Amino acid sequence: MAEHILVSDLYQHENKEITAFYLVTEKELREGKGGQYLRLRMQDRSGNVTANVWRDAAKTAEEFNQGDVVKVKAQVVNFKGQIQLSITRLRYADKSEYDMGFFLAKSRFEPDFLAERFWSFVDKVENSYLNRLLHVIFDDKEFFNKFLYAPAAKGWHHNYRSGLIEHTIAVAGLCEYCATIYPVSLDLMICGAIFHDMGKVEEYTGDASFEFTDIGRLVGHLSLADTMVVAAAAQIPGFPDDLLLNLRHLILSHHGEYEKASVRLPQTLEAVLLHNCDNLDAQVTGVSQLLDSAPPDAIWSEYDRLNNRYYRIVRVD
Repeated sequence: MAEHILVSDLYQHENKEITAFYLVTEKELREGKGGQYLRLRMQDRSGNVTANVWRDAAKTAEEFNQGDVVKVKAQVVNFKGQIQLSITRLRYADKSEYDMGFFLAKSRFEPDFLAERFWSFVDKVENSYLNRLLHVIFDDKEFFNKFLYAPAAKGWHHNYRSGLIEHTIAVAGLCEYCATIYPVSLDLMICGAIFHDMGKVEEYTGDASFEFTDIGRLVGHLSLADTMVVAAAAQIPGFPDDLLLNLRHLILSHHGEYEKASVRLPQTLEAVLLHNCDNLDAQVTGVSQLLDSAPPDAIWSEYDRLNNRYYRIVRVD
């Protein structure tokens, strides 16, 4: 692959023309004052950037798909304090021109370390039924390998390889701490943390774009995880009905609100805590990713489209 300019280094090339390869993660034709233009989100392993094609937008859009790698010639511009690309030339890049690994953001932690931390939480579950349930699901090497490398989200938090297991471990740690303060079941809290997002293994594709699968769009990861747990519990003789019910409620209520696609509202203390631990890690990590992607001299983050705000970067000497 030709010399590449990392997204994280684009600020060093402001008002200059660059040529580089990027992975297209979002693609949308929009109407502007001067007619149609093509809005893109592109990424490499260091981050992502907004890009626009102002001329021949419709024709250009037909030449590649979301999830493709493209070669672009573009002007690096500063728009309202944010670095963007104004593309003058774009073409589909042949697979022989690049290494896909260059475009895939990944966890800062090595997979082996994440796997070790994950199994350490499994070992803390003392209830024999719940411990057996964890092993029925995660002793499946093919499933665990997918779980180990899956993203936790498409666009906000932990949206990179191994993001799902990193998020799972963080939520499990928060739940473990909460169990030292509040009168809740540590075993249920750890299992809820481990199971709550595992449906994302089936919700997203395994390719570079982390696109939704059909079953991901039509069923969703809460119901997918619930189905997995019910099927696994059926393999364990005598699995207590009430224990399974409480565990299913944790999974199906962890989004907290119907408006946020929760199947149920949290109605046990464990469910209230799991929802808040999950949301805490998701929001803090999402904001941290925005702050980490800002240029060294920036005062404000890129605009957070999900929460409709900017974040001020605090530096304390």
